Amino acid sequence: MESRRKKTKKKKWPWIVGILGLLVVGLGVYLFMVYNSFTNTLEEMHEPIDREKSDKRTEEVVFDEKDPFSVLLLGVDEREGDSGRSDTIVVLTINPTEKSTKMVSIPRDTYTEIVGHGTTDKINHAYAFGGIEMSLATVENLIDIPIDYVVQVNMEGFKDIVDAVGGVDVNNSFAFDDFAAGNIHLTGDKALSYVRMRYEDPRGDFGRQDRQKQVLQGIMREGASVNSLVNYKDIFTALGDNVRTNMTFDEMVEVQGNYRDAVGTVDQIIVEDGTGETIDGIWYYMMNDAELAEIQETLKSHLEL
Repeated sequence: MESRRKKTKKKKWPWIVGILGLLVVGLGVYLFMVYNSFTNTLEEMHEPIDREKSDKRTEEVVFDEKDPFSVLLLGVDEREGDSGRSDTIVVLTINPTEKSTKMVSIPRDTYTEIVGHGTTDKINHAYAFGGIEMSLATVENLIDIPIDYVVQVNMEGFKDIVDAVGGVDVNNSFAFDDFAAGNIHLTGDKALSYVRMRYEDPRGDFGRQDRQKQVLQGIMREGASVNSLVNYKDIFTALGDNVRTNMTFDEMVEVQGNYRDAVGTVDQIIVEDGTGETIDGIWYYMMNDAELAEIQETLKSHLEL
């Protein structure tokens, strides 16, 4: 009897090994599918620009040496029959040594020189006049730091990215429209309305900057979670359809490996000391010179320039 029980136990092992083997093979196939979709998506997102490095740099950024670098994030409101406007203009500087990221959201009505167009206008018009490259040159000129990379997000498709990561959680400072105060969960459509609202906010564009930061951090947090592996196809499709960047696949891999700790802490720099001025019937935001100089020095220091 005892001998038979031992034989029965021995017979179970091949089944267990077989099941484990199938699980390993299945996991391998799944991870290959994720990796393959990931590389295809990044190739679709990649859109080179006509320069090797910023004119404000003497040498290119080297990710293996953990050089601090900067990113311009443009949320573009594309319109039928129109090149659109950059509805959101955010500059990020990432310093792996300090393990921090600084973020400044530039008011879209900021009155500044549109580099390459020969005019002075609202900064968000730079995209309409010359796309990503004119926006890049104009922001570099205003902030006076090198912009190393640019990421363009289609704001209409932004909601698809939020939905793909399962929505985001934010802490709303005050109730407005259908948004209650406190901790709330946002789906894609709600997130788009949440970041766009400014007229009911007593802080105007500045309150809007806070909401943009909350949603961006929510996307990064949810996108990095294990649960996102389940929805990888939706996430990659949303990114491929709505995001363009001059950062290559290899550069993204290097950033992930060398700068992971730096994106966990985001210090927001608020632009708030400027004034409104009407010129020829059009309202503009005039940045305060002293505040602008302070922002420039803060970002240069963070970039170790």
